[in-house]
Order: sequence, then C-alpha cells, then structure tokens
Amino acid sequence: MQHTLSKDQTQSENGSSRRDFLKQLGVAGTLMAFGGETTLLSSTAQLSAEMSAVSASPPSVALIALNRMGFGPRLGDIAAFEALGGNDVDRMNAYVDQQINPDTIDDSAFDALYAQFNPQTLSKSRTQLWQDHIVADPQWNIRMLPFYEVERMTFLRAMFSKKQLVEVLADFWHNHFNVYAYEYYIGPTWPYFDREVIRNNIFGNFRDMLGLVAKSSAMLYYLDNAGNRVAGPNENYARELFELHTLGAENYLGVMPQGDVPLEDGVPVGYVDGDIYEATRCFTGWTVNDRNDYTPVGNTGEVYYRGDWHDRFQKYVLGQWVPADQTVQQDGEAVLDRVAYHKGTSRYIARKLCRRLISDNPPEPLIQSAADIFYNQRFASDQLKQVVEHILKSTEFRTTWGEKVKRPFEYVVSACRALDSNLVIKTYDSPSDSFMWNYGRTSQKLFQWQAPDGYPDDKNAWLSTMSLVMNWRMVKWFVGANHNDIFHADIVGQTPTNLQTATELADFWINRLIHRTLDANIRQEIIDFMAQDEGADTPLPVFQESWPGPQYRNRLRVMVALILQIPAFHEK
Repeated sequence: MQHTLSKDQTQSENGSSRRDFLKQLGVAGTLMAFGGETTLLSSTAQLSAEMSAVSASPPSVALIALNRMGFGPRLGDIAAFEALGGNDVDRMNAYVDQQINPDTIDDSAFDALYAQFNPQTLSKSRTQLWQDHIVADPQWNIRMLPFYEVERMTFLRAMFSKKQLVEVLADFWHNHFNVYAYEYYIGPTWPYFDREVIRNNIFGNFRDMLGLVAKSSAMLYYLDNAGNRVAGPNENYARELFELHTLGAENYLGVMPQGDVPLEDGVPVGYVDGDIYEATRCFTGWTVNDRNDYTPVGNTGEVYYRGDWHDRFQKYVLGQWVPADQTVQQDGEAVLDRVAYHKGTSRYIARKLCRRLISDNPPEPLIQSAADIFYNQRFASDQLKQVVEHILKSTEFRTTWGEKVKRPFEYVVSACRALDSNLVIKTYDSPSDSFMWNYGRTSQKLFQWQAPDGYPDDKNAWLSTMSLVMNWRMVKWFVGANHNDIFHADIVGQTPTNLQTATELADFWINRLIHRTLDANIRQEIIDFMAQDEGADTPLPVFQESWPGPQYRNRLRVMVALILQIPAFHEK
C-alpha cells in the first residue's frame, strides 16, 4: 500500500506544502467563481507532488472496490457493499461475483434513462449503419450521429449503470484496441465496434475479440490494412497487432534473424521484424467491401477478402510455416491464432489488466498467475472472465490503494456520481452539449486518441497542470458556480439545513465525497475557506434567502468543488 508514512511524519514533512496548496486553491476557487483562473494555474502545478503524500486515512475495502471496479460510489453504494457479507473478503468476493455476472444485475433505473436517451443508431447492424450513414452520404451531423451516440451513451452508462465493471473493462479494451473514431469512414459504424467487437466479448475469449477487431472496418481503415496488397504491402496493422494488441513491445527482440530467436517449448520466445513483415504478407487482401468497382458483392462495409490482392506464396511467422496457395482468410487467421495463443501475449495482457485494476507497477507474482490462467484457458469461452475474476479476488487488489489516479474520464464521471448529479447526457440538448464542450477541453476525449497505443495508463501522465485545471473547470461547471443558477449537481439541496457552521458544512461534504478522515491540515484549510472572515464555529446564513445568503451558498458550492480537487479524491 502507498500509505507508509505516519500521520505525524506526514504533517511535519508535507503539511506546509499542502496548506500552501489548499490556500492557493481556495483563493483560486473564489477567483474562478468570478471568472479568474491565474492563481489556479500556478497552484495546481503542486498537485502532482501532493499525490505522493498521505492526504487521508486508508480507505475501506468498499471504497477500493467501488473506485477501481467502477467509477466511484453513488449515494447508497457503500452501504449496499457493506451488506454483502460479514467481513472484507466475503464482501469483496460477493461484489466481484455480482459484477462479473452483469446479466444478474437489476439495472432497470438505467434502462429507463436509456429509453429517455432514445438512441437512433445504437442497435443498428453494421450493414444498416454503413448504408444509412455512409452510402447515403448524409450531412456531417447525420453521418457522425452513430459516433456521437456512442460517445454520449458511454458517459451515461458510466454515470448511472450498476454494471460498473462492464464500463471499466469496456474502457480498458477500447484503449487496448485503440481506434481514432472521429473519422469519415469510422465514426458512422462506431456502434458496431463498441457493441459487437468490444462489449459482447468483455467476459469472453480473447482470440474471438482479436478476430473481430481485425475484421472490423474501423481497424481495417485506422491501421490501413484496407489498402494492404501484394503490389504495395502496408505493415501498419501487422506491426501494431504484435506490438500493441498481442505480444507487446516487452516481447520484441529487434531485427535478429527469425531462426536465431530462442525457443520455449518449441515456440520463439518473442517476435522480430521478420515476423511482422511475414504477417503483413499474410494479411494482404483483407479489405473492406466499400465500393462496387472493387468488390463484386455490394457496398456493405463488411470485411472482404480479395484474392487478386493477396500474396499467395508461403510465409514464416513465429517459427511456423504458412503454406502457399491458402485462401486469403486462412493466412490471416493463422497469424491471429499464433499471436493470440503465445505465452508472451498472456503475460502482456495480464500485465495490462493488473496495471489498470491495481497499480502502475503491479506485483509480478500476480501478473504471472493471471497470465497462467489466460494461457491455460486460451480456448475457453469465458477466458477473460476467469482472468479478471482472479485479479479482482486477489489480496493485492483488496489491499492496494493510492498507486493510481483517475484519468479525466474517470474523474469527471466519479465527481458526477459522488455529487448525485441528475444530468442525463442526451444526443442533443443544451446541458448535454455544454457538458461535452467542457469535457472536450480535458485531455481525454473519448475514442479520439490519434496514436494506436491508446490513452496512457500511468498516473504521471495525468498530473500536468493543464489536465488538472480542466478537471477543475468541469467540477466547477457541475456545481454551478457562476453559471446563472444552473446547477447540474444540487449542492445546497443536498446539504442538511441544520448544518450552520463552516466546520459542520466542511465535515459533512468531506465525509460525503471522501468517505474517510482527511489529513488535519487539509481539513482545516477547507474549513477556513468556508469560514473566510467568520469563525469556524460561527453560524453562516447559507440557507437565508435574502442577501448575503446567495453569497454563502455560492461559497458552499465552490468549497465542494475544492474538496473534489484534493489528492484524496483523485487517487484510487
């Protein structure tokens, strides 16, 4: 666990810097309530250092589960978790069993929101999407409507669905098989990729998912295999298949001859450039049925195997020959089999899952035990479910905290859940559009990372000043400070009217949002911000309708936003 310093050590070594940080952030909060941001820009830069400090007491197992198997607790979630068993192990195992069997979860409240969303494209088949949003050549907003609906529905699911692990893993696999989706030929069929390729295989078989990815028009276009032909081979897809989708860079052995690669159980221990070049030849002719002059069977958007584009001669991949004169599909499928069933792939995927679910540097014994399950169950229909269950029921998952931070998507969604926001994201309406515009200024637009490696899954990548400032802006927008009394999270309405003093108000919201005891110095700075020139235990006219009541209510909203900006809310 990261919490290794004593409270006294933390206060003496880090208390001063944290007090300075909170003081500046508090001033910045006041400035930003009136449109200023300069102070926040200078003070937020300190937050990355603050992340390594013990800013709060260790979390409960409930908080660990709800923040790392999901996007943080909504009201009642912690109590529901605590009711699952008589001790931490039993409660965690029961919650894992619930989440890895999502069909057993009553998600009727979310289903009602889904109906309210009224999607127009999310249930369309790949062929329907292709015909309606590409072949018909509609205006841009109609062409890209499928992308917009997936993007916004992803927020809605993460914010309100009880199937939280599904959403965490959908985010994981979208990043693993990253595609820049806001593109002319990709956005129109994005619901198919999200639904059939990713979500339908989250608890399924990796090889099945890998094959669907390879045959999707999204990946065929994104990594240029749609134009891969014997007369002009394109290695983009084959290279990323090895480097990112399966064995990973950790199993790359450079430019040595294929025959010189050491063997393990008769299989090369890793891959070299020669394997990538040979795999490229295997995938020649894997293209998209997108134009009648190219393909004689219609314009459907499905994968199409062009024999006249295929390199028909024998190839050599990962220590095995691919015979000459096989069909176009057979050659590519042979490569997918070899990379999916390689032990290096097992270790690479297990490491990535442990990194996402536990820490940036997960323990090697757990990685290996998860990899063993991945490999031994490589033909099982529930292979990925078994691997994820093993990781989530491990001691390491249950006892580790603070070695990850929330990326912008996780942070914004968890803030919404913690604030019990009633904002329902829709395809087009003013609050939803404003939400998406504000979120778009963060560093993690959904499905819009242009490089094939996906958004970084390392806490240091998300502690820049700009990323944290944009998080602040989103939270400020939620609480409605300086937004003409438009509140997407009713802070005042959720505050008990019997709470009158700065101490009472701060402690209520600290407990509500952080769910544990804050470092005394940080707590005091929050109280001081709420009190301003008043005493910490002086009654404040927060609920008074006439002036200065509105001023104190706005201060309360900003105080809540400040609590969401401290390290204890960012870590997980």
